[in-house]
Amino acid sequence: MLSISMNRQSLKKAEDWAGIGVTLPKFDLEKVSSKTISEPTWLHFGAGNIFRGFIARLSQDLLNQGLSETGIIAADTFDYEIIDRIYRPFDDLTLMVDLRPDGSTGYEIIGSIAESRKADPSDASEMDRLREIASSSSLQMISFTITEKGYALYDMSGKLLPVVQKDMEEGPAFARHAMSIVCALLWERFRNGAFPLALASMDNCSQNGKKLKDSVLEIATSWEAKGFVSSEFISYLNDSSRVAFPWSMIDKITPRPDASVEKMINDMGITGMSPFTTAKGTFIAPFVNAEVPQYLVMEDAFPNGRPMLEKAGVYMTDRETVNKAERMKVTTCLNPLHTALAVYGCLLGYTRISDEMKDPELVSLIRKIGYDEGLVVVTDPKILNPEKFLAEVIEERLPNPFIPDAPQRIATDTSLKVPIRFGETIKSYIAEPSLQVESLTYIPLALAGWLRYLLGIDDKGDAMQLSSDPLLSSLQEQLKGVRFGEPSSVKGNLDGLLSNASVFGADLVACGLSPKIEGYLSELVEGPGAVRNTLKKYLD
Repeated sequence: MLSISMNRQSLKKAEDWAGIGVTLPKFDLEKVSSKTISEPTWLHFGAGNIFRGFIARLSQDLLNQGLSETGIIAADTFDYEIIDRIYRPFDDLTLMVDLRPDGSTGYEIIGSIAESRKADPSDASEMDRLREIASSSSLQMISFTITEKGYALYDMSGKLLPVVQKDMEEGPAFARHAMSIVCALLWERFRNGAFPLALASMDNCSQNGKKLKDSVLEIATSWEAKGFVSSEFISYLNDSSRVAFPWSMIDKITPRPDASVEKMINDMGITGMSPFTTAKGTFIAPFVNAEVPQYLVMEDAFPNGRPMLEKAGVYMTDRETVNKAERMKVTTCLNPLHTALAVYGCLLGYTRISDEMKDPELVSLIRKIGYDEGLVVVTDPKILNPEKFLAEVIEERLPNPFIPDAPQRIATDTSLKVPIRFGETIKSYIAEPSLQVESLTYIPLALAGWLRYLLGIDDKGDAMQLSSDPLLSSLQEQLKGVRFGEPSSVKGNLDGLLSNASVFGADLVACGLSPKIEGYLSELVEGPGAVRNTLKKYLD
């Protein structure tokens, strides 16, 4: 059997890769790498799966079409082991595995990443190279997939993170936090020509460009107050004709590397593809497995030029349209459905989202959340049709049995998601005179399901491990009066929590939804089998 390793040398034997059905880059890797290193145009922070399986592939698409001469430089600010074990041993190549709904798979080597770097403040050579890249007049964009947490300067209590506090006190020469490092690199760029640049967040969070800009500016302003940077630098960051922070909406389900995919790759004769867990808890592999559908809607604000992203399927538009597309996905057509499936899936013992889509009650629940309650107040971005997008999600994407995504993964950080995924629709009902918020049935049922999930007991009555969440201990403390097997324990124990608009996006007591949620939860905690019985009662 053929045995082949993924590296640039092996790509020269194109017939070996073609023989096992793997598509190779159609451009000269050495030529592209050399030009990218000498004249960088695109630097990306966040070297994980969504970057390798989506963003880097956009660059590859443009290179394959002959529409670009340079690729991407990847950097990571959090988990340097990814660079050491996933990038450099494989010459910065990635094996992309497309998981199609019909069960077929596609394989492609992504070769658009020309260089990988660790944004490690303790490594002078790595940081010197990043400063060189950031100062290059050719650089058009720094993009990000560092998750919403990566932009946060404050903890859940509203206090500055200790590392950020230290960065603010010690200045750009000692930057450690991701946003401080970015700000320090911008200061370097300013001092070496103040060239224009776009900083493009591609993270899955609302108003991502604003989050990025606010964090960078807060650090820069603190440095100005202490004399580390000039007031002209602040003006540079605030001048959108020189430094832009475009907003975006991104959508592609990119689950953890799956054992069944690993086996397929091994059976093909490709060696060294096994996943591993880094010391920082990242589970990653030299391959990426993901669904085929993908969406990236971007505000077209690039003061130093940009790649021809529209030729790779990116929707280039204005900020208002980006915001509408993001609201459509996050508050109506995808994310609320995902969260509802996550909490109920965990309670019912599911380990795959696709298996949940064979469950008639769960499918009915998300259809009613999306079609019956969400589309009534959906924000229509025009460039994407909300009803068609929702149909694709329910009929094709979530049921795809070859997407190994787990409700336990989706349930992570649910407290951060609820105010947007459900709260925005609730607020829209409150704000619209022709609608009655009390008429909502299925969103309250999803919220009651989340509260039931937080008890840490599954529908069999057994203890259940909960996914990580920054508010988990606080929420469980507020729910300590609610007891499994005692429906009467619900009444009178929820008002304090349900009135908290920061948790739910709206005061659910004031708007009249609390009695409905209280009633659902009472039924959900009746005892073993109560979750299933409640779903049957309201969804059959």
